[in-house]
Amino acid sequence: MKRPPAPKAGERWHFEIVSPGLVAGYLVKRKLYDGKTPYQHVVVHDTAALGRILVLDDKSQSSEADEFIFHEALVQPSMIAHPNPKRVFIAGGGEGATAREALSHRSVERVVMVDIDEKVVELCHKHLQVFHRGAFDDPRLELRHEDALKYLEQTKERFDVVVVDVPDPLEAGPAWQLFTQEFYRLIKRRLNPNGMMVAQSGPTGPVYAKNCFTAIAKTLASVFPVFGQCESFIPAFQTTWGFVFGSLGPDPRRLTPAQVDKRIAARVTYPLRYYDGVTHRGMFSLPKYLRDAIAAEKRLITKKTPIFIA
Repeated sequence: MKRPPAPKAGERWHFEIVSPGLVAGYLVKRKLYDGKTPYQHVVVHDTAALGRILVLDDKSQSSEADEFIFHEALVQPSMIAHPNPKRVFIAGGGEGATAREALSHRSVERVVMVDIDEKVVELCHKHLQVFHRGAFDDPRLELRHEDALKYLEQTKERFDVVVVDVPDPLEAGPAWQLFTQEFYRLIKRRLNPNGMMVAQSGPTGPVYAKNCFTAIAKTLASVFPVFGQCESFIPAFQTTWGFVFGSLGPDPRRLTPAQVDKRIAARVTYPLRYYDGVTHRGMFSLPKYLRDAIAAEKRLITKKTPIFIA
């Protein structure tokens, strides 16, 4: 087996720690932005392998090459499982791609997106057009820059679907309070009958799942009468990625591939690239090691004892 070629003089590479003892790197062609907001360090750059990438606090958030996998996997199963989603709340989602997927549904009348970091959203609006595809300009979208937890505490509005798309719960990051049992209970109170929520829940590979995913799964199970987990492989993340849902009624796991395809055809306004009935079935077919890890998890994420990951 040939060794990979050594980096050439003058090449710029981005490296980030995937887990202790494992580092991922990719060749940077051009850096568009590198700076700090009041909340986090932000980098937007073009890479040779994955296209344009958003990096927050040295963690890649999404890449041009495969963001459609992450965002369709995050949003579409709950939207399709809900009988008639009209009002959607998004916590985070700075790239605008989460809003894009919610707005793809003909039934949706209103999307409220609350991302605390206005500068990140501004940069994404400018540099990640291929991600948001004009979602920020859709009249159905209300964009707010404040704390999502405080917004939900104060609003009287009810939603059909809530999507939590915030960075992983780093101790120094802006999002850890959105991974708590308290926050999930608040979401439950803000849902309409048959309402659903879904949260991006971190990596699910054998090395990573216990860092974050299993605790989130256990916590949602303690709050919602119907709950479940699914995963998708995200090439830019070098691992499978988890999504955990809680519901007051509909259960995505009960949908057949034919039902999923029928609902996509009737509801979604453009062709999806990743998600369909066959993919849906695969996403919810968790491997044994992951099911065992969830069953063995004893932690609940609470306000007083949040989990943090490296």
